[in-house]
Amino acid sequence: MREPKPAVAITHGARKRFGQHFLTDPSILGRIADAVGIVAGATVVEIGPGRGALTAPLVSRVGPSGRLIAVEVDRDLAASLRTHYAERPEVTIHGGDVLDTDIGALAGGPYLLAGNIPYNITTPILFRALERPRAERMVFLVQREVAERLAAAPASETYGALSANVQAVATIEILFKVSAGAFVPPPQVDSAVIRVTPRTDPDIEAHEEAAFRTMVQGLFSFRRKQMVRGVRDVCAVNGQGAVELLDRAGIRHTDRPEVLGPADFARLLRAWMR
Repeated sequence: MREPKPAVAITHGARKRFGQHFLTDPSILGRIADAVGIVAGATVVEIGPGRGALTAPLVSRVGPSGRLIAVEVDRDLAASLRTHYAERPEVTIHGGDVLDTDIGALAGGPYLLAGNIPYNITTPILFRALERPRAERMVFLVQREVAERLAAAPASETYGALSANVQAVATIEILFKVSAGAFVPPPQVDSAVIRVTPRTDPDIEAHEEAAFRTMVQGLFSFRRKQMVRGVRDVCAVNGQGAVELLDRAGIRHTDRPEVLGPADFARLLRAWMR
């Protein structure tokens, strides 16, 4: 399938303050759009369309019966995209920062999510994307190192707070790698395309998510310490209180945060909150 051209001319320079690196390889853009799994009538929200390189293949797959809503913080690019898609009623260009945007409300119903995520704000965008109501499926282009951290298993070198927090509510697949040369300007690191699928059986409930994230982040500040040490500090209990919490959660006192899975942390949270 021959992919349509970007909406905005290549002469629009990347702006460093927005962390802009424009993906230009049409075959990679097509693979990303395919990975979203768009069906007729679907609503797709795109984060950071930039020049519209990914927007174009997304629009071609959405078709006239669906909707494409693109959220762009760069006012000049947003204006250019609006002009380009002025006669396409299925396309909406929303000007603004995605971190200040209620994505679910913007979609107004079930939706899919896609985007080439700025490296400098990848983590906050991921957590914004995982707020409820969540997309049915998300496909993002991110820094390769971040992709590996997101997908990392407990006890691996790259597993950490980000891994546990995201895996508690979603499954992560690394679909393929993308070299720096596929971008203008090229970033200093390689990238990867990931698919994030919200779990039907998350380890935590909606009302637990904020406390879970705070607890896990705090415990990983004691990554190499035994759990008793971290629990004492994070849960504000004495040594005996930490032992009792770990016992109730079924976690060994000598374990370290880096070997625990999201379900372990969820049990600890509930033992603490009980």
